[in-house]
Amino acid sequence: MKGTATISLTDYEKLVKSHEEAQKIKDEMLVTMRELQVFLSFICSRSNLEGYVDEYNKQAKSSKIKLSGGRVKIEKI
Repeated sequence: MKGTATISLTDYEKLVKSHEEAQKIKDEMLVTMRELQVFLSFICSRSNLEGYVDEYNKQAKSSKIKLSGGRVKIEKI
């Protein structure tokens, strides 16, 4: 869709700032997800949690946990 819009400079600055804040939150979430993957991999290597992971995956609406070779991967649905 092509077109133009006119917005005030103040609104444009707010838009730019909100984009920067959203990017920061996204980056922080990726770091947190990686840390959780490492933690879950550690826990799964010490006990049998596959049943719990399967139950979580049945109920999850936004992510799935995959176990593969002692490693855990959290994937967005």
